[in-house]
Amino acid sequence: MRALVKAEAAPGLVMSEVPAPVVGRDDVLIRVLRTGICGTDVHIAEWDEWAQSHVPTPLIVGHEFVGTIERVGADVEGLFEGDTVSGEGHLVCGRCRNCKAGRRVQCSRTQSVGVSRDGAFADLISIPAANVWRHQPGVDLDVAAIFDPFGNAVHTATAFRISAEDVLITGAGPIGLMSAMVARHLGARFVVVTDVSEYRLALARSVGVTRAVDTRRQSLRDVAAELSMTEGFDVGFEMSGHGSALREMLAVMCHGGKVAMLGLPSEPFDIDWSTVVMNMLTVKGIYGRQMFETWYEMSVFTESGLDISPVITHRFAAADFEAAFDVVRSGECGKVILDWST
Repeated sequence: MRALVKAEAAPGLVMSEVPAPVVGRDDVLIRVLRTGICGTDVHIAEWDEWAQSHVPTPLIVGHEFVGTIERVGADVEGLFEGDTVSGEGHLVCGRCRNCKAGRRVQCSRTQSVGVSRDGAFADLISIPAANVWRHQPGVDLDVAAIFDPFGNAVHTATAFRISAEDVLITGAGPIGLMSAMVARHLGARFVVVTDVSEYRLALARSVGVTRAVDTRRQSLRDVAAELSMTEGFDVGFEMSGHGSALREMLAVMCHGGKVAMLGLPSEPFDIDWSTVVMNMLTVKGIYGRQMFETWYEMSVFTESGLDISPVITHRFAAADFEAAFDVVRSGECGKVILDWST
């Protein structure tokens, strides 16, 4: 079968012919139809410091996907050949304290599809049946392919109550944009998004945010004043991973405001902790998805009219992966999809 492989400990990916994956008694073999390219995949392709310390080689990369079940293991129940499915990319141990308490997202022994074990940028992938999510009939395949990052957005946006609240989002990348769409869907009053990329700010405007702001040109305090907000933002989603963005956010939160932090910093940075203490702010780290409550929420939101397809801006055949990765690196894009059906 075809697979996009990190063949050696060096920059680059190669499309190779590799053996089909083994299917255990509790596993499901999936024919991959679409995949989404994630920033993690770019880190692995470029073989940066993070990738060098986390990724074994050789490895099939990729973790955002949708496909149809080709075969089920002997002990698998409730899943059938032909089902349209995606997969939770975090495989937990099931034995640690957090797993046994039902907090699987907090398992410290997690294996990651496409990072620490073979992934989805291939014609076929085998994963445990417990990690399979079956989609509703007729689901848009491109949308289903990005349920993984959609789940990051939903996990972040549902960390705190946002109905009738004013929401600030720092970072207009695909997950930031999807979180804005979720906030709107769940009844937030104002949804303000910041970024320094005019392309992504324009994309934010196109999905219906209240304001899309380049903070180099306009202050958030001025934006709040324009919206007649007198006490600051109620809830923040930090999606950028940049210290300056978090500091800007903390400075305009209301007393008792709440911040969900998904953006992963590339290096340590300082913040004014007196602002956090004196304003009684809550800062909560977010990782992955709640297993599997977030997946249920994603499906329900999609069924009830939330359309995240506008965040998908580019589509390529899998064979054209190099061009697709170049688009992702440029930053002039939303989500980029690879089609494995051709």
